Amino acid sequence: MAYGSTAEETLDIFPAATSGAPVMVFVHGGAWRRRMKEEIHFLATPFVEAGAMFVAVGFAVIPTVRLPGMVEQVGRAVAWVARHAANFGGDPDRIHLAGHSSGAHLTAVLLTEDWSRRFDVPNDVIKSGLCASGMYDLGPVLLSARSSYVMLSAEEIEALSPERHVERVRCPVVVAYGEGESPEFQRQARDFAAALKAAGRPVELLRADGVNHFEMLDLLGTNDGVLARAAIDQMGLA
Repeated sequence: MAYGSTAEETLDIFPAATSGAPVMVFVHGGAWRRRMKEEIHFLATPFVEAGAMFVAVGFAVIPTVRLPGMVEQVGRAVAWVARHAANFGGDPDRIHLAGHSSGAHLTAVLLTEDWSRRFDVPNDVIKSGLCASGMYDLGPVLLSARSSYVMLSAEEIEALSPERHVERVRCPVVVAYGEGESPEFQRQARDFAAALKAAGRPVELLRADGVNHFEMLDLLGTNDGVLARAAIDQMGLA
């Protein structure tokens, strides 16, 4: 389904077997520059089998758009789901958001969003968030090789660093990382979770033993995967 006017602005919807189902909206990774919506369809399996609707979000990536444009597109995708979920058997009052890698960053940014002002949907449109293997403060990220293609002003770095705006988060959050990830990915996960906790937000920090950055997706796409179970618990389907 199209949620916007460009070829990239599409959603792949996997309906639940029964109507009134909670909805998992998933934001793929790829270092903000890979289109991989179709590559993560396997993630739908545990959610649909648990009784949820699963939505894979497509969006433009660098260099077609800049990072603020990605946030805008994914936000409009979530707003489209909120308005149309019932047409596909989903419950618009039970929308949950998850992402991996750069998709976890986009997810975290949207957890701090002013939904009613920017997208004309309720500010509590997202009932829970799961951020797996993401970066949540872009300051250090822009000191890495990613600065060669992620071009942001100081103001944009501030606005798009969700760790700096945790007071805006309105829902429970699971922050997850793999034992085999790089030290910086691990540090960013721990620091983001700590910032949420310090702000009084409900948060669970989850370390997945024995897996690296890329293997984390397998834990979302299998019925007994620790991340799939955590997300399904958040949705009230355990």
